[in-house]
Amino acid sequence: MSVDSKKPREACCSKLKLFLVSLAFMYFAKAFGGAYMKSSITQIERRFDIPSSLIGVIDGSFEMGNLLVIAFVSYFGAKLHRPRLIGIGCLVMATGSFIVALPHFLQGPYKYETSMSHNTEANSTESILPCLSNHNLTEKDETPDVAAIQACEKAVGSSMWIYVFLGNMLRGIGETPSMPLGVSYLDDFSRQENTPFYLACIYTTGMLGPMVGFMLGSYLAKTYVDIGFVDLDSITITYKDSRWVGAWWLGFIVNGTVILLSSIPFFFLPKSLPKQGEEEEDGKKSTELASGPEQESFLPDETQDGEDKEKTVKFKEMVKDFVPSLKRLFRNSIFTMIILTNLFAVNGFVGMITFKPKFMEQIYGQAASRANFLIGIMNLPAVALGFITGGFILKRFKLGVVGAARVSISASLGAFCMLSLQGFFHCDNAEVAGLTVAYQGYPQVSYHHSTLLSPCNMGCSCSMKHWDPVCAYNGMTYASPCLAGCQTSTGTGKAMVFHNCTCIDTSTSPAANMSAVLGQCPRRSECDSKFKIYMALSVLGAFISACGGTPGYIVLLRSIQPDLKSLALGMQTLIVRTLGGIPPPIYFGALIDRTCLKWGTKQCGGRGACRLYDSNAFRLTFLGLIIGLYILTNMLWGVLYVKIVKRQKKLVLRDQAKKNGVEANRLSNGHASISIVKYKEDENMESTI
Repeated sequence: MSVDSKKPREACCSKLKLFLVSLAFMYFAKAFGGAYMKSSITQIERRFDIPSSLIGVIDGSFEMGNLLVIAFVSYFGAKLHRPRLIGIGCLVMATGSFIVALPHFLQGPYKYETSMSHNTEANSTESILPCLSNHNLTEKDETPDVAAIQACEKAVGSSMWIYVFLGNMLRGIGETPSMPLGVSYLDDFSRQENTPFYLACIYTTGMLGPMVGFMLGSYLAKTYVDIGFVDLDSITITYKDSRWVGAWWLGFIVNGTVILLSSIPFFFLPKSLPKQGEEEEDGKKSTELASGPEQESFLPDETQDGEDKEKTVKFKEMVKDFVPSLKRLFRNSIFTMIILTNLFAVNGFVGMITFKPKFMEQIYGQAASRANFLIGIMNLPAVALGFITGGFILKRFKLGVVGAARVSISASLGAFCMLSLQGFFHCDNAEVAGLTVAYQGYPQVSYHHSTLLSPCNMGCSCSMKHWDPVCAYNGMTYASPCLAGCQTSTGTGKAMVFHNCTCIDTSTSPAANMSAVLGQCPRRSECDSKFKIYMALSVLGAFISACGGTPGYIVLLRSIQPDLKSLALGMQTLIVRTLGGIPPPIYFGALIDRTCLKWGTKQCGGRGACRLYDSNAFRLTFLGLIIGLYILTNMLWGVLYVKIVKRQKKLVLRDQAKKNGVEANRLSNGHASISIVKYKEDENMESTI
């Protein structure tokens, strides 16, 4: 008997573990794609010369795709073949990734903005005269030809970003089944006390995806966008330049291939599995996570047979039952409170992760490639460790819903403290003549383009629209060689040097070098130490915040009925991604755009991507928004915790009343009516926690 009883249990476990491994790999693949999109935001913004607000719309298109189908997939998918639906979703995601990369093959080579025609011939000895080469640009600035600009934009394909938008939306549609169907399938067929650990394993494996995504984004950010198609020796900019565009398209091809591979196992998994360990448990429910009254009494008696009804339900009945199920779900005030809390938390997180690389660029002078590398190598491992730590704490201390809520709120408060401290460690604005500081020897009026002109470059007829920065040997950056008043140049490509620059102040040291080289000047040395403190706080905050991820998810899972689980997870995803995933990149981007000091110029004229921000205004806007959202999140967590504790006390009293009623009924029939009345009152109370 013992040998026979073990065989089905082993088969069950092997299939469940196969699904667990498949789901973990799929989470890795989709997280890889999501993180790579975040790491490529800056490159896409520069490639298509679009503002941060529009790049926010493109980034939010993933959630828009989710919005289109999440409710139907979550509800109807729960009644259908869940693994197969997840596999189909992977195929759709892979197609979307390939479409995102398509514009690179449809538009011409990237032409970066420059104020002059640099000499790129290696053997040429011709000397360029910056101060005398731009006389015809002034007229172009003043009288733009609208018809010519429109014709030019059609020729260069400036609207190709629409492919990125549609491909990212398709990625969102394909990702839809993974969370509600995958998690509910796992929770349905595993032991309740094992669910937190399995979820922690999935999310921890999934966190390897963002690590790989940001690392690949870092590497490709250093690789020129048209590698293999242009002579790299002719490029006069480096990966540290704000006009540089990396090979962003290549990562989406890699990601599409990985997602395609992840879809294969799901087509070979069954529609359902035996409950893990049910043979040896003989129908008893093992409740390490939430035993006795803390779990059993959280679920309403009205739907204890919900799973049996699922087996015989027809499609028409599912459609009729959809609206009543929604009403029953949202009558659960604990569930709606969790949704509201997650909504503010996700707003802050999405806004932060979308523009974090740009924040590190503008505030601390880090290159986009290094910012992505540090996020991938430091922040994301801390998040993965936090997820597994949260799951371990739940399993080790056998915490129920109340205990999980305590862990979540503590983690949220700790992350808020780390975030608040980050605002005190920042670098000053980059010193750019006429934008953030005055020309040496001349007064600074305000942050306007008019201040780019100065008596030292007045006779050069410079264009004020172009951004072609040079770094003088006095540590000052100038918007272009012409605006630095440079008279001559030597060298070619990246090694070009400009001489006799009249705007470089030599009053303090007459023997000072009046030369300048291509590119912005690096930040001062004390900025590096501040950046290290910022990264330490950022990594610690990421770990603390992630510790509350798995407990928070368990609070959600244990607050809903078994028959509403997929629908609840789907509606949570729908609402949080609609209001927490789509708006933040847009309003964060729009507010960040307001801090721009120098806009780039498109190839056909008109305003392009921002080249330089007022770092103080950027910092206050960016961190101010995130801190404000986290304050609201913590306040809502406090209210939610109070509601959970109150509900828990009511449930304990109900269970005691039931036990007392049963005991009294054995002694005297006169007490039986009292216990029945209490039970009916409890049925009218909130159904679950």
